[in-house]
Amino acid sequence: MSNVVVLHLVSHASGELVEILARNAVVQLDDVEVDRNTWKFVRSLGQLPEILAAIAAKPGFVFHSIAAVDVREAFEEGCRHMRVPCAFVLEPFVSMLSEYFDRPVRFHPSARDAIDEDYYRRVEAMKYALAHDDGVGSDDFSDADVILLGVSRATKTPTCMYLASRGIKAANVPLVPGVPLPESVVNAQGPLVVGLTVGVDRLAAIRSERLKLLGADAGDYNDADTIADELRAARRLVNRHGWRVIDVTGRSVEQTASMIMDRLAQHRITTAPPE
Repeated sequence: MSNVVVLHLVSHASGELVEILARNAVVQLDDVEVDRNTWKFVRSLGQLPEILAAIAAKPGFVFHSIAAVDVREAFEEGCRHMRVPCAFVLEPFVSMLSEYFDRPVRFHPSARDAIDEDYYRRVEAMKYALAHDDGVGSDDFSDADVILLGVSRATKTPTCMYLASRGIKAANVPLVPGVPLPESVVNAQGPLVVGLTVGVDRLAAIRSERLKLLGADAGDYNDADTIADELRAARRLVNRHGWRVIDVTGRSVEQTASMIMDRLAQHRITTAPPE
């Protein structure tokens, strides 16, 4: 097992409370290195897609102090969807105080950012990405802007979440050996369909690290020859349909998303109905 403890600290204010609690908790663990990732002044739904994308790209334990009910519920739902453990640091204290003094709990939200059309667009894109992740909701992609295809751990989810932070509705569908592609993808007319591929060695390393985090048996999941076969089959499938391919090896999620956004802009021009 790896001795690296990945922490994501998300705060509605300066982050001092979450930082102190997390530091004092993790110091109780023996022989660990801490990979700390911090977000401060998280006060609106529009901020969540980018944060969730970063967490998806590097899963770990999440501590947060988001008090605004709608923002907190959306954030925790995103973490549950990704199966990432998430703790609201005030929860045990607030619950005990409420029970002891027999007083109801009423969380006080922090100041909210201005709500405008772009805000709602990004929020809807985040909801769409969560509802169409890893093949879920694959019966209908009519509202999608982008559909990402790729083998397991090809950065499909974090890329979709990052695109959502830019207001782009992105769905992703895994390419699994022996499992046919949903007809809804093959017949999709409006969305840009992109296949994500990655180098064999890089993907093997990513899958091996994932298995360590999960404490699961490897099997053929991180075997280089098996991965090479998966990638070849995936590329043949994408090429057969004439879809675009992006190699994410050595690229950050942000770089991949930027390439997709450029292609989406061109796709919208070429598929726009004549005036």
